[in-house]
Amino acid sequence: MPFALPAPSDARPPKKRLPAGRPREWYVAHNRRLKAMRIAIALLDSGVYTPGQARDHTIRRTAARIGVHPPSSTTCGLVRSLLP
Repeated sequence: MPFALPAPSDARPPKKRLPAGRPREWYVAHNRRLKAMRIAIALLDSGVYTPGQARDHTIRRTAARIGVHPPSSTTCGLVRSLLP
């Protein structure tokens, strides 16, 4: 029996629920950090290596390219803080 590669939809592990009982602000900040990390990784892959190269327009364009909702100005600042 030949080995079959998983379909692209099967490539992502199922999402885990976040722990209950924390204040709403914690969840908002947590999701913002995850989004900023995804965008920062995509920027690094596309050749943007410094915070000076990562303007809001560049960050938002990258987010659209990877299928993430447009980030706020706060998230854009967090993305820049993640870049070396």
